Amino acid sequence: MSVQEKQKQKRRQKRRQKRRQKERENEEKNEEKNEEKNETEVRPRQESAVREPRVTDEYGRRIRAWELVLRYLLLLVVLALTVGPFLWQLSTSLKGPTEDIFSSPPTFLPSHPTLHNYQRVTDTIPVWDYALNSLKVAGASVVTNCVGSALAGYALARLRYRGRGVTTLLFVLAMLVPVEGIVIAQFTTMRELGLNNTLIGVLLPGSVGAMNVLLMRNAFRNLPYEIEEAAYIDGANVWQRFRLIALPAVKGTLAVVAIFAFMGAWDDFLWPLIVLSDPSRFTLTIGLNYLHGTFANDERLVAAGTVIAVAPLIALFACLQRYFFRGVGEGAVKG
Repeated sequence: MSVQEKQKQKRRQKRRQKRRQKERENEEKNEEKNEEKNETEVRPRQESAVREPRVTDEYGRRIRAWELVLRYLLLLVVLALTVGPFLWQLSTSLKGPTEDIFSSPPTFLPSHPTLHNYQRVTDTIPVWDYALNSLKVAGASVVTNCVGSALAGYALARLRYRGRGVTTLLFVLAMLVPVEGIVIAQFTTMRELGLNNTLIGVLLPGSVGAMNVLLMRNAFRNLPYEIEEAAYIDGANVWQRFRLIALPAVKGTLAVVAIFAFMGAWDDFLWPLIVLSDPSRFTLTIGLNYLHGTFANDERLVAAGTVIAVAPLIALFACLQRYFFRGVGEGAVKG
């Protein structure tokens, strides 16, 4: 071999050695990086295992412990103010005549629960006849409000005509008028129509509420126009678009309207007291007033009558609460 060939071989060997050294260094670096990654992965896991669970709000912001305690305290106060009176009336209605309802400190739970007070209510007044009259008025009010509010709300939200904005403003202004300010005009109108002392006269002034119309209007406005436009292209008329497309999409708001209408007609006291004079046509709220007037000293009867009057409202809300909370969002006023 010549001298040049030997020098070439030496150069090749040096290059091979350098490559091997670089490969070894790269392998060592990769191993160090992998070890660091493993350590960084293990540390957060250990820290997360040690950390306490974080409580966040709907926007993902962390809620401090004292804020959470304050919120629950406020909720308990609101719960006591809203549910407390009803529970106290229920407790009073279950107490017997030998128990002192005005004791100090007061006793919440009755020592000897009894249903005798409810039987005395039925013996004192025809409570089931009064409840049937209230049920007739409230049921009819639910039907008229749902139908009338849905039709008027759809017209205000979807149909295009002159004066639509003015009509909506009139419904808003109607909510600002107090009932006591128009009760004389309503009574005069019912007398001219010959509807005094009838359940129809009780029903008619509240057959369609302005607030219910606005709720349905806002619910229909939230629906996308593209769906109705596609139905219009397919040949659907206004009535078909309302009945088959728009109305099924706002069932939640209809449930809200039904609850409001039933509660308003069931709890109404002033207007039935003015328009009704025949005791056989009294509603439940007027009939329960006789309990308080005749037996003013026996609060157990009044409490039992109150529970009888409130029980249907609780049952109605329990059945429709799923649709109620969904409907509040559908018909909410948006700016």
